[in-house]
Amino acid sequence: MIVNSITRSEVQLTKQDFVTDQMVKWCPGCGAHAILQSIANVFPKIGYRKENFCFISGIGCSSRLPYYVNTYGFHGIHGRASAIASGVKISNPRLSVWIATGDGDSMAIGGNHFIHLVRRNIDVNLILFNNQIYGLTKGQFSPTTPVGSITKTSPYGTIEQAFNPGELVMGAKGTFFARCTDNNMTLISDILLEAAKHDGTSVVEILQNCIIFNDDAHATVTNRDTRDDNIIILRNGERMIFGKNKNKGIRLHGPNLEVVTIGENGITEKDILIHDAYSQSPGIQMMLAQMQPPHMPLALGVIRSAINLTYDDLVEEQIERAKKESNIKCLDDLLNSGDVFEVK
Repeated sequence: MIVNSITRSEVQLTKQDFVTDQMVKWCPGCGAHAILQSIANVFPKIGYRKENFCFISGIGCSSRLPYYVNTYGFHGIHGRASAIASGVKISNPRLSVWIATGDGDSMAIGGNHFIHLVRRNIDVNLILFNNQIYGLTKGQFSPTTPVGSITKTSPYGTIEQAFNPGELVMGAKGTFFARCTDNNMTLISDILLEAAKHDGTSVVEILQNCIIFNDDAHATVTNRDTRDDNIIILRNGERMIFGKNKNKGIRLHGPNLEVVTIGENGITEKDILIHDAYSQSPGIQMMLAQMQPPHMPLALGVIRSAINLTYDDLVEEQIERAKKESNIKCLDDLLNSGDVFEVK
């Protein structure tokens, strides 16, 4: 059970309680549809009153989401979802605040807001739709587009080094980072539930397919013929074993992670690392977030879930302390404090 100051619902809510009558204007086949369905599935399980959920967004295809979830919401401006959500949570800590954002909205124009949201550890949940392209504006490369990609704004291939959202979160001292693909709705729901339980900023990166402008960008890790050997689903307390035949694993070799085959060269399951999502040290978690095919599998699941003080709790404590220690108890006291001049 999630325990905090947010009011819990006295009745059991269902998926239909979070479905709106709005026409969903995403392209047929867009991965965002699966994300939306996963949100509707998991919100009743979180257990808050519907009135205590709030979705904030910026600009982009992903940022239409507040219209499609039957909760309170705010459709902001480009890149500013993190800043708006910070203000909402600090002014009303009794809300469960969620952010819908894309790789362009959060990593480019909103990059500064993003890293400071993570650094402050404000108790909000950010869902990052990562399709590695600007979809709403018709196919320009984004901060997560891989080097060499041909797009409308990189006809000879992009030459910029792409952001890895997991690296960015941990570099900003983030406490929660998880990753999943849009074709695994069960994993999305499990991760969103863990994000809701986490006290602090949770960042959930969902690799989403843009069928129009960047189709199959994530095919290596989503295609059923290739995915088993190119992904590893991490579960806390379990050994890092993966592969179509479940005979591959991750071990620590010197300062680096490496892929080994169980049964070869004397390797046994005991040599395989056990995932510790709750470790305060981000060292191995950072290396897991950095792994990429073809040399390493892409890590999915909750990679980091550490405990730290939250900005909003500390603000509340300061306010309560100031109320007890200050002689100013109301606005009238404030207006009559300090130097007062009588105007005649």
